[in-house]
Amino acid sequence: MTASAAPTPTFLKDYRPPDYLIDHVDLSFALDPARTIVKARLSVRRAAHAAPGAPLILNGEALDLVRIAIDEDALAPADYEIGAQTLTIRRPPHDFMLDVETAIAPDKNMALSGLYLSNGMFCTQCEAEGFRRITYFPDRPDVLAKYSVRIEAEKARYPVLLSNGNLLATGDLPGGRHFAQWADPHPKPSYLFALVGGDLAAAEDEFVTRSGRRVALKVFVQPKNLDKCGYTLEALKRAMRWDEETFGREYDLDVFMIVAVDHFNFGAMENKGLNIFNSAYVLASPETATDADYEAIESIVAHEYFHNWSGNRVTCRDWFQLCLKEGFTVFRDQEFSADQRSRPVQRIKDVRRLWIQQFPEDAGPLAHPVRPESFITIDNFYTATVYEKGAELCRMLKTILGDAKFRAACDLYFARHDGEAATVENFVKAMEDASGEDLTQFRRWYSDAGAPEISVGENFDSAGAYSLTLSQATKPTPGQSEKPPRDIPVRYALIGARTGAVLDDGLIRLRDASMIEKRGPFRERPVASLLRAFSAPVTLAQDLSLEDRLTIARAEPDLFARWAATEALWRDLCLAFAGAREMTEPEAALARFAKALGTSLESASTDPAFAAELLKVPTEADLVRHVEMIDPARIAAGRKRVRASVAGALRAQLLDLYRALATNEPYDPSAPSAGRRSLRNGAMSLLVEAGEHELADRQAA
Repeated sequence: MTASAAPTPTFLKDYRPPDYLIDHVDLSFALDPARTIVKARLSVRRAAHAAPGAPLILNGEALDLVRIAIDEDALAPADYEIGAQTLTIRRPPHDFMLDVETAIAPDKNMALSGLYLSNGMFCTQCEAEGFRRITYFPDRPDVLAKYSVRIEAEKARYPVLLSNGNLLATGDLPGGRHFAQWADPHPKPSYLFALVGGDLAAAEDEFVTRSGRRVALKVFVQPKNLDKCGYTLEALKRAMRWDEETFGREYDLDVFMIVAVDHFNFGAMENKGLNIFNSAYVLASPETATDADYEAIESIVAHEYFHNWSGNRVTCRDWFQLCLKEGFTVFRDQEFSADQRSRPVQRIKDVRRLWIQQFPEDAGPLAHPVRPESFITIDNFYTATVYEKGAELCRMLKTILGDAKFRAACDLYFARHDGEAATVENFVKAMEDASGEDLTQFRRWYSDAGAPEISVGENFDSAGAYSLTLSQATKPTPGQSEKPPRDIPVRYALIGARTGAVLDDGLIRLRDASMIEKRGPFRERPVASLLRAFSAPVTLAQDLSLEDRLTIARAEPDLFARWAATEALWRDLCLAFAGAREMTEPEAALARFAKALGTSLESASTDPAFAAELLKVPTEADLVRHVEMIDPARIAAGRKRVRASVAGALRAQLLDLYRALATNEPYDPSAPSAGRRSLRNGAMSLLVEAGEHELADRQAA
């Protein structure tokens, strides 16, 4: 690429509010695969800050302009200019009605952005910049308008016509066509617009909100898949109730719709009142779906529904604020899944995803802040840092503020910015105002890339006094060589090395480069269990002995910390037997670990899903992330050796588990049943390593 052809970056610092605002949008679609006619009537007004006569710049791509008029007077060619991706009206009046008629070709839209065809069905994808492929419009998230939509199409081919909001009218038209009229009473940005037209059947249910409003729930699918929507509807109702009870958010339309689309380039999209999903996240039946499939449907349905408030009612001022809707909503769907299933297991899955997907971003050449400062193309913004680390920032805020103040802060944020396009500053300010906390230093989490490393020092003297030294440092990242200290919430427990009792616990806020915390006196040496529940997305440099890790794995009441210690022991033993890590007397260490694991399995019997996580040995891919010189064959052999030894030591206990968890009941996708299956399969996997091959053969049969 030549220098002259190099793409131009967009910078957060260059943000300017729009010169013109749109109060209302009337859209009319005459659907045809080859040539769809779109008529848009925009109620436009000049913003208070804009200069008189400032041009109105509309975005547009792959559009054929048919007509353009202001206050019903057609514009002369001299009044406007069509660029490569814009239409500029040179000197519009202060307030006016703009009519734009365009023609588009959905059957030729291979970008799957805007209005396109999927298996003969019309559907849309407008986030982030797809609406400009439908009509000329200021296609940016800080332009919010109320929408009315009329859709006309051939009735035999497209009997179902859907858009955002509430259905006002339907009817037949001459020539075998028909129409549907929709209206959305809530202002929204253009990226939340949606339209669907096709031959679909609806699975239906109803939800009664806490204020007594009846909401129709509809899942639209191909008729042959109508019997595969039951779990989606059930998960949706649980998500709606949970959002009312946990965040005080009530649904605000007469109907909530989900449409399953086979060829959908996003997993799912939260269009206001009309979510569009890839079929994989809607359709499920016991004959073909796994427990993981049902869990994914539950999580994704909840995520997209939760966007109704965190993303739709309060949206983003610009795409640099993407974490404001995505990070916050990921946090909300994680909390929902934790309440629906096993909280420690959900936390384990969240952190495992963070370690595998996001930490490498923070450590690599593409490291970027949760709220980046620039982008070449907005599509590159949909990263694990924005989503997963963005969720961790919300979780840290909840940890720092406490449950009650965090809920009050969320209530304030929603009330203060309902119907607005907000910023990260707005979000954090609501947290400050509702709690009284000064979060100035915490804001660095949004602007600074990279994961801080916490180094740990400990001292325990003969008088029983204990001191804990915590130091933080963050390596330079591209464009950020200076890394000032961040506000890091560190949940901790001090566990007695002899008794396993919790001697002290609480929250430390590490805000300086280094700090010393003094505790005690204690009658036994404390073992520091740090980052309980993974209270911050950081790495930890702590010199824990084998015995200390075993203490945490056996005795730590925080189940995430117990799992993390167990995971580290699995990893260290696998690498030791692979010759990739030094360990004193590895055979003895392996025997002690197997004994501790057996104890942990007994104490975890009330949460089978968590017990199943304890049995999972890190994969080869997990293990190689912790070594510099990679020998795949030796790592695989070391892992196999450790699995076989532990399975042999726990053979009787694992067999008892496997037999006790057997059932003749019909398949049930509920979380408790899935947890029992997960533990039974985990026990079987290890038993096969110990030579019990007939178990797998019988289960497969």
